[in-house]
Amino acid sequence: MSIITGVTRGGVEWTPAFVVDINQNHCIGCGRCYKVCPRDVFELIDRDDLDLEESESDDDDFDEEVPGMVMNLKDQLDCIGCQACSKVCPKNCLSHEPQAIAA
Repeated sequence: MSIITGVTRGGVEWTPAFVVDINQNHCIGCGRCYKVCPRDVFELIDRDDLDLEESESDDDDFDEEVPGMVMNLKDQLDCIGCQACSKVCPKNCLSHEPQAIAA
């Protein structure tokens, strides 16, 4: 399969990198990624609603007593690969990768 690529208005080839993961252990729930996203990719959820078993395996310093909100991927397939979310994230919580064209 070939990787998704685009062309800018100036004719330069560009490879978008789509959001594939959020490190919810480091996310502070600031909402910056939500505010800058031009699509419906993110949602804030209560930290208490996280699957703690999955979170603990990602990072040993996860504190299950931390209250508040955390960002979650609502519709990962709606991402257009602009990476604006990563540019505003103060904790570098987001992971992006180029993706293959779906058949």
